[in-house]
Amino acid sequence: MCSCFRLHCFLLLPQEALDLTCPKAPCFVRFSEREQIANLQAEINQKKMEIEILELEKETADITHPFYLNQKCQIFQDMNNHLEAVLKEKRALRKRLIRPRCQDSLPIEAPYHKYIVELLTEAVTFIEKLEKHLQTVRSSPQIPTLMKDMDTALTKTEILVRDLEELTEQILKWREVQKEVHSDSIYNPAEFDFSSYLT
Repeated sequence: MCSCFRLHCFLLLPQEALDLTCPKAPCFVRFSEREQIANLQAEINQKKMEIEILELEKETADITHPFYLNQKCQIFQDMNNHLEAVLKEKRALRKRLIRPRCQDSLPIEAPYHKYIVELLTEAVTFIEKLEKHLQTVRSSPQIPTLMKDMDTALTKTEILVRDLEELTEQILKWREVQKEVHSDSIYNPAEFDFSSYLT
């Protein structure tokens, strides 16, 4: 009866009292800590993934959000309507483009014609000067390459001048030698064989 009473009392004790009476093994304590760490790590990873999804949605909001898509669709629709209207008025537009622009100009009073002519001549000279300046500006990036080409051409010219000087010296020496040979053959009658002429 005593053992039955003890068993009955043991069954009636709350879980906290039982936890206090039974000391936990150290391996199970570590296991529960590891399980808590793994759960926390999984929760952190889940939150990181949710943050990345929110950032991606924020970056692509102007592309995927229905409000912006409706705006873009409206812009495209307006452009399409405009192009349709242009195509419908194609003949009138073609006539307007073919018609010379001078018909649309405002008439100039006679006293101002002289100033207009002067203005046109000045405009022509301005355009010519502008073209020259533009050519100068366009050619300015090529100046270093032109300078290199000029340097190489100068060195080649110097080499050619040296070669030409050497060649002229050789020609002059050869000429002197030829003069000496020619003068020796003329003034030395002993070298001539007159027997061939006598026969």
